[in-house]
Amino acid sequence: MTIVAVGDLMVDVVAAAAEPLAHASDTEARVRWTGGGAAANVAAWLADQGVDIALVARAGDDLAGRGAVEELRAAGVETHVVLDPEHTTGTCVVVVGADGERTMLPDRGANLALSPGDLPSELFVQGNHLHLSGYVLLHDGPRAAGLAALERARAAGMTISVDPASAAPLQACGPEQVLEWIGRVDALLPNADEARVLTGEDDPEAAGRALARHVGEVVVTLGAGGALWTDGHDVVFADAPGDVRVVDATGAGDAFAAGWLASWRAGATPAVALTAGCALGARAVARAGARP
Repeated sequence: MTIVAVGDLMVDVVAAAAEPLAHASDTEARVRWTGGGAAANVAAWLADQGVDIALVARAGDDLAGRGAVEELRAAGVETHVVLDPEHTTGTCVVVVGADGERTMLPDRGANLALSPGDLPSELFVQGNHLHLSGYVLLHDGPRAAGLAALERARAAGMTISVDPASAAPLQACGPEQVLEWIGRVDALLPNADEARVLTGEDDPEAAGRALARHVGEVVVTLGAGGALWTDGHDVVFADAPGDVRVVDATGAGDAFAAGWLASWRAGATPAVALTAGCALGARAVARAGARP
């Protein structure tokens, strides 16, 4: 069984502030380049867990893109990344505050050119699992590829999970439209803000139950509050590890998704899978960058 991650591959420029940000002035920071992109991050964390993982994405045919692909291959990810000669590799400037919270400024570059033709037919077979990054659905350019991935996975009898991606673009697209694009899937993995946007419910449990009417299982991440799972009837909570110093929250949700997916696909109970996700998310926030 292979998990097939379809979505974005980015290069992150992470600026970690050493003190509170001084608006319109200077703030000392540590700046580093690192791999990014939600789908690529999930793939890297899954490979770190020893899971068979294939990434389908598009990057620029440039130094950043070729380097990003080689980095993923070295980490154990099976890469199906088209190197686009007409678009640059997606780049995201990540500003990390002194409290570890991050603000992202993405230029999606070649990710916006992902097309149905980039989806390898040999990956869409029964027994494999599709994990779709919602960013693919939230932009006009790659949306056809995201919808095609969902259609092909369903036709093949694959299980499917979707990460809705980010609250602001979800709001811009319209929650009802996004849920229509996603359709019926086995698992939806929003954070609390995304769940609120998709349902209008401020309470994460109520939001999870509401989303479960559209999909199979819903996992809502709650940051330092852990995570919850629901199928619309039962609800299970898991706490986040309590002794973690947050260094950089970039990629924490992607790490959680990888930990949860690896455990869920292995047949774990919701409580065990949630705990596995929280543990990997805690590992992610304790270090700089979005990858293992």
